[in-house]
Amino acid sequence: MTAATDSRTEVPDATELVARVRELQPLIRRNAAQGEQDRRVAEESMQALLSAGILKTAQPRRYGGYESSMRTMLDVSAAVGEADGGTAWVVALLNVCAWLAGLFPQQAQDDVWGQDADAQVCGVLAPTAETRKVEGGHQVTGRWYYTSGSWHASWAVLGIPVTDESGEVVDQGLALIPRSHLEYEETWFVAGMKSTGSNCLIAKDVFVPSHRIISVPAAIEGHYGTELTGEVLYRSAFVPILALVLVGPQLGMGRAALEIVRQKAAKKPISYTFYTAQADSVAFQLQLAEAAMLIDTAHLHAYRAADDIDEAATRGVYPDFVARARVRADTGWAVDHVVKAIDILLYAHGAASFAEASPLQRIWRDSSVAARHAVVLPVVGYEVYGKALLGREDHITPLV
Repeated sequence: MTAATDSRTEVPDATELVARVRELQPLIRRNAAQGEQDRRVAEESMQALLSAGILKTAQPRRYGGYESSMRTMLDVSAAVGEADGGTAWVVALLNVCAWLAGLFPQQAQDDVWGQDADAQVCGVLAPTAETRKVEGGHQVTGRWYYTSGSWHASWAVLGIPVTDESGEVVDQGLALIPRSHLEYEETWFVAGMKSTGSNCLIAKDVFVPSHRIISVPAAIEGHYGTELTGEVLYRSAFVPILALVLVGPQLGMGRAALEIVRQKAAKKPISYTFYTAQADSVAFQLQLAEAAMLIDTAHLHAYRAADDIDEAATRGVYPDFVARARVRADTGWAVDHVVKAIDILLYAHGAASFAEASPLQRIWRDSSVAARHAVVLPVVGYEVYGKALLGREDHITPLV
């Protein structure tokens, strides 16, 4: 195959993808308030991101995707997060759900992208459903909260219990279901991350063929449905990717908050003091430095975890339990430090941070809500890692 016909030579690297996002940041930033009001990312922003290839970051190259890496997914969503946290969250979730679809057998992947290479996938891991085994697959009935990006997806990957002929649950699965087969209920009325459209998807006796169901316990141990085991990205560790991808938007929001506060410091006074500029205050300087270091620490842990995931996938080695547990801890650590940094920055900037016209209040709300996602909760990640370090058997979650 010559370079001219090899589509792999046309795949942009992380630097190029981030540069494309930076070109779109003014548009994304301008549409952020409208996204909050509509409780979904503005269609103009979504179309711009799709046209720029940002939503192809984790799609298999066989369908025109970029099949990049965990590190690239972080960098891309962080760059979007510099402009708007809600949009970044949707980008992160649609990309990682495309990665999930890449774990299914090729027949299922053809179902998703064979006729529409731009198809987007949303998803929820929790098996909040009932199933009935039938010839060729399962009938599925259930409700899945909260499905981020579901406004923009044409497929969903959803957790289900897998039952046998007698109705006994024998496994936990993930099912790929066309969005057109699902009903939709608006349930996402929240203080932050309003534009993610994380509403409820509903299945009523929907048939899912067997080739569109994979086992979650098997996936947790690195046993996937895809026959194409040479594709590096789809050898990546299951739970580590699903957890760490949620850090990307936080990194971008932290950077954005730091830059806003830093830029305004030269002209903004500190009320009820003699300081006519915050930048002249040693106390302010210390706060700014501490926040910057906390954000740097978050990046260092996130990047270490991403590099661990990518390196193992490249070598074709599945990370052991302790290594996977450390990614859970790295995830919580990164989120915890971004949230603390933003809190310090808002104290440093002052009450003006909470003006409706200030982007800082949206960053604060979006970061705070995203930080409470169950998979990134710091104390859970730390306990998972601590038990792993001690060789304990009293695990608190299978998601490691």
